[in-house]
Amino acid sequence: MLLDGEPWAATFRDFTRSAWRLEVQPTYTMPAEAENFARFLRGEPKPDDHNANWHGTVRDTVASGKTVGRVRVVRQPLTGYQRYQFAWGIPGNIRVGEDIRILDLTNENVDLPRQDFWMFDESIVVHLNYRSDGTQINRELIAEPNLAQYLMWRDLASESAVPFRAHRT
Repeated sequence: MLLDGEPWAATFRDFTRSAWRLEVQPTYTMPAEAENFARFLRGEPKPDDHNANWHGTVRDTVASGKTVGRVRVVRQPLTGYQRYQFAWGIPGNIRVGEDIRILDLTNENVDLPRQDFWMFDESIVVHLNYRSDGTQINRELIAEPNLAQYLMWRDLASESAVPFRAHRT
């Protein structure tokens, strides 16, 4: 089942304990970020309201006692988009309560999927499907996920990663 609009918003709104993401694409081509990404690449200053909607979501979620986290997989050299995330995105996300860890696979071999996904309450899995250029195709609710496999990937990624502040680019 594909999730968009209200059903996707409800997935974030209605989980009760945890939301966790494995983020593996080297680049995300997101229309909502295009202007700010171009500003970053031109060396312009970050707008004060950068990522404000996500910050509000995370702040409210964490304040209600839930957790939001992710592991960002990278390989050196970082892509322009990853440098943008590291400079403009991730620090603000962490300030509002998101737990973000970095897994650098440049010289490591960790058996993880090349599929982005969100896992909610350790029971709901949503694949984020992308084209090779990082454009999102859709969000796909996995009807009967092998939860043991997704939990193993979450634990392996989390244990192999380092907190963002400890990562050296």
